[in-house]
Amino acid sequence: MESRKRAWAYCSIDAPEDENDALKKQRQQLCEYAEQMEFAMIGSSSDIGRKPLWERTGFRRFVDAATKGEVDILLVASRRCLTHSSMQMAQLQALAQDCGLQVYSPLTGPMELL
Repeated sequence: MESRKRAWAYCSIDAPEDENDALKKQRQQLCEYAEQMEFAMIGSSSDIGRKPLWERTGFRRFVDAATKGEVDILLVASRRCLTHSSMQMAQLQALAQDCGLQVYSPLTGPMELL
């Protein structure tokens, strides 16, 4: 029997404050999606603000877990939660290839990073 894929939920908004509980709503959506897909949720993190992807504390927590081989799937509400930069997206694609990661969104399923 194959073990369940290990998922990390990453939530992000580019506003300075989360006045409308957007992060909470994203996390709830991702947890429900993980359950539907039968992923094992092993961690989550979130960020607020407009820092570059690789400088965000919550995203760095995910990267640390991924490079230790603890994660198979990165769950995000949408591509916007990651970055608008093609260079940063290319770095994420390289990380995904190196660590054998897949990125999923409840809206699109498996995501192409570039």
